[in-house]
Amino acid sequence: MARQRERGFPPDPEPLPVAVVDNHTHLDAIAGVLDERSLGGAPVPTVDDHLARAAAVGVDRVVQVACELPSIDWTDALLRRDVSGRILGAVAIHPNEAVLHAGVREVGPDGLEPDPLAHHAVALDDAVARVAQVARDNPRVRAVGETGMDLFRTGPLGEVAQRESFRAHVALAKELGLALQIHDRDAHQQVIDVLLADGAPERTVFHCYSGDEEMAALAAEHGWYLSFAGPITYPRNDHLRAALRTVPLDLVLVETDAPYLPPHPYRGRPSAPYVVAHTVRAVAEVLERPLAEVCTAVSATSEQVYGPW
Repeated sequence: MARQRERGFPPDPEPLPVAVVDNHTHLDAIAGVLDERSLGGAPVPTVDDHLARAAAVGVDRVVQVACELPSIDWTDALLRRDVSGRILGAVAIHPNEAVLHAGVREVGPDGLEPDPLAHHAVALDDAVARVAQVARDNPRVRAVGETGMDLFRTGPLGEVAQRESFRAHVALAKELGLALQIHDRDAHQQVIDVLLADGAPERTVFHCYSGDEEMAALAAEHGWYLSFAGPITYPRNDHLRAALRTVPLDLVLVETDAPYLPPHPYRGRPSAPYVVAHTVRAVAEVLERPLAEVCTAVSATSEQVYGPW
């Protein structure tokens, strides 16, 4: 994190020919990666600053994703006061958060000790109930997410809690007719098993898609959407580029997952919604299709998944 503060945000790309959507960003988290000293004394950018910077390069809409209780409250309030018309929301309990809400305190494969915070004293069922309340009451919430499974950070007890939470979120998305945004890390088969057993929502999105070509073909067969972030540009990720080529363009979305996962060559810096313009250019290059065509398709698909802004 210290390295991110020293280096700052990536440079602005050239404006896109057609405006697109960053369909997965964490505006509340972006504010925590920089301080005034790292910006040479300049003010830390506000949410409005980030939205304006994004719009200037052709990223004119975003989906703000909240996946822990404090962020859900922050996002609910943001959506209610937003007058820009550029922000929609997604709410859920992140799989790693679900483990802590369930009272599991085991060390996972990542070797990190659990670090529960005050809000984790809320039971998992009650936390999911809060997600449901906000999703029902706020018409600007258009997705349940990010939810899913993450076996990089949890052991067998945590896996049980994650699956329970994931299934509850899948059921909620179907009940409310909302899109589902999936977090899938080292858990491809487990996530797919739940979707096939329980029945996936009509609009199911694999956030920051990390699977291979075979999984992409399965997703396309079921009409599931794949959202690509900065890793599509990393030199070693040929499997992601193969996956992108496997699915129809109308199942492709783009995202930043800001402040995380900036595209090559900006790894190690914080990201923000405007940076998705770098990623959509990479998508067009991988597909060998005109940039304007890809932007138009991504924009249309975003509205198909989340509705009008």
